[in-house]
Amino acid sequence: MAAGQFNPLGPVVEGGPALRPPRGTKLTGRYVTVMTMTTEHIDPFFPHVSGRENAPLWDYMMGGPFDNISEFRNMFEAQIASQDMALYAIIPTVEPKTPEGSDNVVGCASYIRFDTKNRTAEVGSVLFSPKLQRTPAATEAMYLMARHAFEDLGYRRYEWKCNALNALSQRAAYRLGFTFEGIFRQHLIVKGRNRDTAWFSMIDGEWPGIKMAFDKWLDPSNFGGDGTQRGTLESFRAV
Repeated sequence: MAAGQFNPLGPVVEGGPALRPPRGTKLTGRYVTVMTMTTEHIDPFFPHVSGRENAPLWDYMMGGPFDNISEFRNMFEAQIASQDMALYAIIPTVEPKTPEGSDNVVGCASYIRFDTKNRTAEVGSVLFSPKLQRTPAATEAMYLMARHAFEDLGYRRYEWKCNALNALSQRAAYRLGFTFEGIFRQHLIVKGRNRDTAWFSMIDGEWPGIKMAFDKWLDPSNFGGDGTQRGTLESFRAV
């Protein structure tokens, strides 16, 4: 570089660090409640994601599948106790309790790899039972977590990562408003197999438009009497 010339620099970032996701969080929406997962949530969750018929749910997860509830408990107890992740139970507004009176946990998700200094966080460990999949509650759960990360905790970058072979997860990331950033080749070894990882993100400057689309899609007026959507989530972002 010639004398007297200056290198380009990024814009100044205002504000202090983001907050760590606190224990005891409860995010309430129209279709779902997302709350800090406790050990009391483990057993009610097990029937929704165990058994041979649910084994494919675990294909791209770090653990599982589980037929043994003791092993299932061990994994979730370790995640609940971890200081490196914040795990949440997903409970539908319709049928929020099991017949035994416990919270009816039909899915889970977490914040992982949160970096409060650089204000980045990732949503991970997303496990939706068949009862939750392809419902407004599933979409609202992801909306509530993104909104909490940006608006309450102060993160400026929110990430989604998945196995590059996981077409459904990639499709979900695009649908939810994440931007594809590339493939990290030979990123991990999971269950003895190579994992190339697809990286997605959304950032705080994009959030207002993404949030507006979520709000319009989740509005009851967007659904017919049979629950069929009138407009897609992507179509509301395109307006």
